[in-house]
Amino acid sequence: MFMNNAAILAFVAAIFGGAMAFAVLWQERRSPAHWAFAAGMLVLAAESVFVCLSLDAGTPAGRVHWENCKFLAASFLPGVWLFFSLTYARGNSREFLTRWRYVLGAAFVIPVGLALGFYEGLVKAQLLEGKTEWAFALTIPGMALDVLLLLSSVLILMNLERTFRASVGTMRWRIKFMIVGLGVLFLVRAYTSSQMLLFHQVYTDLDGVDAGALFVGCLLILRSLLRTGHFEVNVYPSHSVILNSIILLLAGVYLLIVGVAANVVKWLGNNTSFPFKAFILLVGLVALTVMLLSERVRLYTKLFVSRNFQRPMYDYRTVWRRFTECTASRMDQLDLCRDSVKLVTEIFQVLSVSIWLVDENKTNLVFAASTSLSDERGAELSPTSADAGEVMRALQNHPDPADISSSKENWAAILRRCHPDEFHKGGSRVCVPMTVGGEVLGLMTLGDRVGGIPFMHQDLDLLKCVGDQVAASLRNLQLSGKLLQVKEMEAFQTMSAFFVHDLKNTASTLGLMLKNLPVHFNDPAFREDALRGVSKTVTHINNLIGRLSMLRHGLEIRRAESDLNEVVNKALAAHKGALNVELVKDFAALPKISVDPEQLIKVVTNLVLNATEAVSQPGLVRIQTSQLNGWAVLAVADNGCGMSQEFLNRSLFRPFQTTKKAGLGIGMFQSKMIIEAHGGRIEVESEQGKGSTFRILLPIANK
Repeated sequence: MFMNNAAILAFVAAIFGGAMAFAVLWQERRSPAHWAFAAGMLVLAAESVFVCLSLDAGTPAGRVHWENCKFLAASFLPGVWLFFSLTYARGNSREFLTRWRYVLGAAFVIPVGLALGFYEGLVKAQLLEGKTEWAFALTIPGMALDVLLLLSSVLILMNLERTFRASVGTMRWRIKFMIVGLGVLFLVRAYTSSQMLLFHQVYTDLDGVDAGALFVGCLLILRSLLRTGHFEVNVYPSHSVILNSIILLLAGVYLLIVGVAANVVKWLGNNTSFPFKAFILLVGLVALTVMLLSERVRLYTKLFVSRNFQRPMYDYRTVWRRFTECTASRMDQLDLCRDSVKLVTEIFQVLSVSIWLVDENKTNLVFAASTSLSDERGAELSPTSADAGEVMRALQNHPDPADISSSKENWAAILRRCHPDEFHKGGSRVCVPMTVGGEVLGLMTLGDRVGGIPFMHQDLDLLKCVGDQVAASLRNLQLSGKLLQVKEMEAFQTMSAFFVHDLKNTASTLGLMLKNLPVHFNDPAFREDALRGVSKTVTHINNLIGRLSMLRHGLEIRRAESDLNEVVNKALAAHKGALNVELVKDFAALPKISVDPEQLIKVVTNLVLNATEAVSQPGLVRIQTSQLNGWAVLAVADNGCGMSQEFLNRSLFRPFQTTKKAGLGIGMFQSKMIIEAHGGRIEVESEQGKGSTFRILLPIANK
């Protein structure tokens, strides 16, 4: 009789599963989550059909055949439902699919490949000793597939839990029965898989339990399908692994207790009611979890303690610490608003919380985040510019939280249209202005409180503090954004000035060459040097142009073993015939050092040109190299005008600070950056009217 009832239940469950699939596909908008849900329900329906055929099979061989078909259908469940759990109600589903791509691929390939590879050998029939009854045992491939089904059930449940915990307010209300229905389905499947794994057998009553779970799950899912917009909910779960996952804890505790109990039963003797007791244990753990997650239970417990033990309704230190920790590290306004509405929902047990921000032009209110409205719905309900202006003027005059449900003013009616209530018994709706220094930065609306409990004075006082805190965080983000723009512009100007300075030095070289051209034009050696200088200048300009694309990467040092004397000679050769001063070179023998020759030539060129411009006729520039205590030293000295001590201390190495009328004030700043990037340093001695000496110290061995 039980066999017939189980077969009928499996047949009914198959019909309901197929009906759920077609009901979802009947909707006009079909997302990946729609297709995954429909495919998963069809697979479950096919599995139930095979269960029905297996239970009605007249021979052991027929039973084995249909059981193998059942396991083959079940092998498609991990991949399909894991894909659904990663995409359902998640606004960042693409990111999760990318992160889980290897696990998802394994969930599709490994179970199906195992079932197809051992299609006829997953279940085998055995005649019980001394009896005429047949038992149906799992083979090793069958047990391996059962382990995969158990692990996939836990992973699916963990992802569904993550989605549920990330949702708040009305969004949680919309998806709750879908999550609960699938939770019941896969919790029961985890139970039946663990029982088959413990006893290595396929039980008829376990097939009936799976069919019953599918039937109950379909009823709960049907309740969710009747709620508008549950597939359009967008929540943003964290990418980090949930270390405090209730599902993982529940699965671990259950499998530990059942595993120990099963071994005790084997040691003491067979207990035919053990599967039933294990099922009761699972139901008890699930019921405890549901009760702990109930928002209504948590709210009424808080109210009971507050009323009967004369304790404040809120632990303000805990609330403020949570709020500060969650919002302090946010660097984006939308992230801040999303976290804020979640925290407000949890603190005040309200299902609908929305935040609207004043735009940059201060003429409109822009939808930012909500626990009840999707981004598309929020954009549709956004007020017009005229309505937004009226609301902002009203909040400017009334900066405290206000009940917009009972207010007769027009601005309150505008906010009621922007924040429609989901429940007629959800209590009043409240508007919390977010102001800083008398300026309105946005507003927060609350409604649909659990149980319809009205907002008391404690609630409104805390809401005022929360609104001010969010406003202060928004202002800090705005100021940080402006500061970042200024720094980016400053960095861009600085890096651009590097190239402008190089071009200026190049132009100075060409200018000196042109100045001496009329005097030395008939000198063949001068013309040869001039042509060589022009060629090098063109090459240098082309190199500068080629490196403009590398601005964002900052200063790049390409080290090579080089002779400092040769580097200095190359820099001077580029200006041969263009320097209208007496140039004295005093080079000492030096070991090779690891430097970027191209960057170091820039430093030498800058120092020599600066010295040349600082002296008057007749001028003298001395270039000397030496070795001192593990450093290679390059000294450039002139007998020019010199610099004041105040300029040396405050301005010499700062960008855009110069004593030259046509200078940009970037050369020494750039030179200091290049030398320090090599691990060296610059020393300066100068006296007004007597000249200056610059010393470049570069490490002979890398430090």
